[in-house]
Amino acid sequence: MNTQQSALAVEAPAAKPLPPRERILAAASDLFYRHGIRAVGVDAIAEDAGTNKMTIYRHFESKDELVAEYLRGLARRASKIWDVLAEKYPNDPRAQLHGWLETMSAHAGDPEMRGCALANAAVELPERNHPARKVIEEGKCFVHDNLSRLCRAAGLRDPELLADELFVLIEGTQVCAQSFTANGPIFDLVRMGETMIAAHSR
Repeated sequence: MNTQQSALAVEAPAAKPLPPRERILAAASDLFYRHGIRAVGVDAIAEDAGTNKMTIYRHFESKDELVAEYLRGLARRASKIWDVLAEKYPNDPRAQLHGWLETMSAHAGDPEMRGCALANAAVELPERNHPARKVIEEGKCFVHDNLSRLCRAAGLRDPELLADELFVLIEGTQVCAQSFTANGPIFDLVRMGETMIAAHSR
């Protein structure tokens, strides 16, 4: 490293640490997704976030509220895929549907992923009054609504039925992804989805 590089390295500001609330959410998100919501306690989250339980409860009324916020953040990030597809394939809903299938296939086939966090949470949280249940329902409805919109815009026959079929396909694929390590049904996701779409073409 020369003198100029050394000076620049010294002058470079250190990365600002995340505020406590963001650290807690980041730690909880990783632990909940990798190990499951029920298996992770507040103590483990506090340790991973480098804080304490008192600080967690200062920012989140309860673990249930922390779970709801974790899922809310995931749903917000996942929703951006529709904007990305619209920008990549402007005024081409059929191409956007194909792009969605490819994106979901890549997600399901990623060995680092454990399926859909919202679906996993729905299995773990059967209580209808749990604050996360509304987040899960809204997130799933948002996906279905976007599929319906694209199917209608593409002029496909029975667009609502096709949206149902595509939605159930991806939900099943996310579950299968956790059971098959290789050469499972998940690797035919795009082909199966395109077959469904072709069957609804006018």
